[in-house]
Amino acid sequence: MQIRPVLPKRALTFTAALLLCGVSAAAASFGVGTVTASSLRLRAEASTSSKILLSVPKNASVVVLDDETSGWYHVSYGSSTGYMYADYLSVATAAETELGYGRVNTSGSVLRLRSAPGGTILANIPHNTTLKLEGLSDGWYKVTYGGKTGYVSSDYIVLTDAVSASTSEEAEVASAAASISTIGSDIVAYAKNFLGCKYVYGANGPSTFDCSGFTKYIMAHFGYTLNRTASAQLSNGSSVSYSNLQPGDLVFFKNNTSKAASHVGIYIGSGKFIHASSTGRTVMISSLSSGWYKGIYVGARRIAQ
Repeated sequence: MQIRPVLPKRALTFTAALLLCGVSAAAASFGVGTVTASSLRLRAEASTSSKILLSVPKNASVVVLDDETSGWYHVSYGSSTGYMYADYLSVATAAETELGYGRVNTSGSVLRLRSAPGGTILANIPHNTTLKLEGLSDGWYKVTYGGKTGYVSSDYIVLTDAVSASTSEEAEVASAAASISTIGSDIVAYAKNFLGCKYVYGANGPSTFDCSGFTKYIMAHFGYTLNRTASAQLSNGSSVSYSNLQPGDLVFFKNNTSKAASHVGIYIGSGKFIHASSTGRTVMISSLSSGWYKGIYVGARRIAQ
């Protein structure tokens, strides 16, 4: 079982990819506006003489992209963007209402679905996935993806026309393996920041660790809670075969003990893993495919999925 707590502030600075995994952005959302007139025109520019793009009916919701300027709001409605007269819009920074559809725009990487605006990570959403927008809160869209409801930054959402639900589902299935690989690589990169830190039995970090204290600390950075000991961590996540190991998976070993496991590390790819070693007295990288650890390997668990 995996529990995702609210993540604390980090003492160490890591790449921004851990937070959002993307650099391309659309305009951030300011709030939601409700049309109070019998109908309200969306214009190309902030002027009554500007071209009318369309008329929006009373009680319809629009996405407000910026604060009011000279009596006008910059807004989006459906896939159209323009300006509406402020006197006929009731604007709130948060609202629970359908706002149409949005497409993830992260230049090929993934967008984090979070439990709350800025909260813990629930899932990774692939680039170009189309999502139904169910609400807005302080610049974060409420969406549902993979059966999980949460929030995504509006900086990485481009409003678009409605598409069939099957289109989004097909994109999700096709990109699932790539998403797991992406977060696994993030886990490995973060773990390598601690190479050389001393091994101390019972230590939980951030400067000293034992083996399970190290894996627990690294996974907590990504919102995953693990049990404390190596043998207990064998019940976290899901089982994965040796032939299907991916970076970020936990790997377990058993030596001279009646317990299910006596040691644990994190697979980094190419037949190697990173771990807090009682033998080496430090956080180090060792071979999983040959030597001592190959002979005492007992299994692996996938936590990030």
